[in-house]
Amino acid sequence: MARARPPHPRSPGGGRFAVPYLYLAPALVLLVVWIYRPLVQAVELSTYSWNLLPTTPMKPVGTGNYERLVNLPAFWDSVGRTGVLIAGMLPFTVVLPLLIALASRRVHGRARTVYHAFVFVPFLVAPVAAAAVWRWLLHPGSGFVDQVLRSDRNWVYDVGTAHGVIILITGWQLLGFAVLVIWAGLAGISGDYDEAARVDGASARQILRSITLPLLSPTLLFLVLTTVLLSPTLTFPLIDSMTQGGPSQATTNIYYLLWDYAFHSFDAGLSAAAGVLLFAGFGVIAGILVWISEKVAFHDD
Repeated sequence: MARARPPHPRSPGGGRFAVPYLYLAPALVLLVVWIYRPLVQAVELSTYSWNLLPTTPMKPVGTGNYERLVNLPAFWDSVGRTGVLIAGMLPFTVVLPLLIALASRRVHGRARTVYHAFVFVPFLVAPVAAAAVWRWLLHPGSGFVDQVLRSDRNWVYDVGTAHGVIILITGWQLLGFAVLVIWAGLAGISGDYDEAARVDGASARQILRSITLPLLSPTLLFLVLTTVLLSPTLTFPLIDSMTQGGPSQATTNIYYLLWDYAFHSFDAGLSAAAGVLLFAGFGVIAGILVWISEKVAFHDD
């Protein structure tokens, strides 16, 4: 009786080589359609003068939009406000979340669950709904804040306080997300380090300074990166709902200025040029922060 021959092993080439790319294909297609294609179109649009009307021809201007943009004081003012916004957000996305996360380690049982829920709830509130509630709280004279402080200040439409109000509300919303990220970072740190340090006679402060914070540094750098990249974007619904960039452009950051050029001034080319410069600038900052994060993670290993 003839033996059945074992099947020949498949060659490593051919179809097996393409399998990983088939898994990646849907994500790559979405990346190209929703990220790289609009980016290329924005770069192309930045070289034209156009008022967004289909009946109006697009006039090529080369680098004229970029030259006009960098000579506008409003552009540089908005860049400065964006920097102030990011600096004002860091305490809400790094410092306070770190303190809250460290304090929560002393809470146990059901109280810990309630504590976590109260911290995270503001992140679930829609920005437009949050803007409506905060406008009511900050209403001049009759608002809750003015009643508590016994003042009659128009917090939202005062040049001296409007930007601070936007920073405060955005930080209040992002606080829960940042605490959640730090909780995840703390959960990834083995308790063996603390136990070994206690055996060697280290105090709680020494353990925090020499073990916990260095091991948590990649997580903190990630929060810094997300703050830099996302804070100006997340403020847009609040600014559009509460101040519309005012008063006297006190709350107009670079993202809102980009939108204003496109849909208020109907200058699509100038808006696209601002978007391209914004993408390049934040890309450089993100690259530097990622490089620092990798260096810190490598040093910790």
